[in-house]
Amino acid sequence: MAFWNPFAKRGATVAVIRLSGMIASGPRGPLSEEALSSTIERAFKRGKPAAVALSINSPGGSPVQSALIAAQIRRLAEEKKVPVIAFVEDVAASGGYWLACSADEILADESSILGSIGVISSGFGAHVFLARQGIERRVYTAGESKSMLDPFQPEKEEDVERLKGLLDEIHGNFIAQVKGRRGDKLKSDPELFSGRVWLGRSAVEMGLADGIGHLVPVLKERYGKDVKLRRYGGRKRGLLQRIGMSILGEPLAMIEERAAFARFGL
Repeated sequence: MAFWNPFAKRGATVAVIRLSGMIASGPRGPLSEEALSSTIERAFKRGKPAAVALSINSPGGSPVQSALIAAQIRRLAEEKKVPVIAFVEDVAASGGYWLACSADEILADESSILGSIGVISSGFGAHVFLARQGIERRVYTAGESKSMLDPFQPEKEEDVERLKGLLDEIHGNFIAQVKGRRGDKLKSDPELFSGRVWLGRSAVEMGLADGIGHLVPVLKERYGKDVKLRRYGGRKRGLLQRIGMSILGEPLAMIEERAAFARFGL
């Protein structure tokens, strides 16, 4: 008969945080600082993990939410002195790559998509349609820039220039984040911050990733075959919240997320 031995050596524990989907506040995406904050806290603080692994599959989204999530991961990693390893699945692009950069090491599959270090803003213009329908839209503002890029009014050159300035600032923040985390690993190439993406091995050559590797075999190799993986996902919603989300927002959120993944052929 086998007896439990409290002094027996136990395998190491690695916390695995799954970061999958669009990055957006509210119901538009599963990844946001609000949804993930308590999950990330538990992953770092429960049971003194030997490491924290990030399982990433995200086409990006909000730069602000990306920055907030990544900052919390770095703060806890430094506070708890726990190494962080990112494992890229299908894609870690744009904000998804911002999250990957919060890790001390980035590993990917040979066919994983990484990069898209750029910023995009899109909309539509419906003023011609309204005119054809004989509809007159009336807008009153206090402040000449309050109706900037109103989709129901003709586009103004000064509004476009102002938007481009904002995008350039956000792009600069993104570049600073990547350079700050990847440092001398990055290849000196003007294409690196152009919004392009690279597959696994090419991403390693560009310095966007450190190697090719999959979560379970890599963690078993580094922390022993008896390593315990403690997995963490996003925040669970209550029944009424799930019903409300399903009726009101989920179809649109799913379409938006599907379109984001489709940009990378996924």
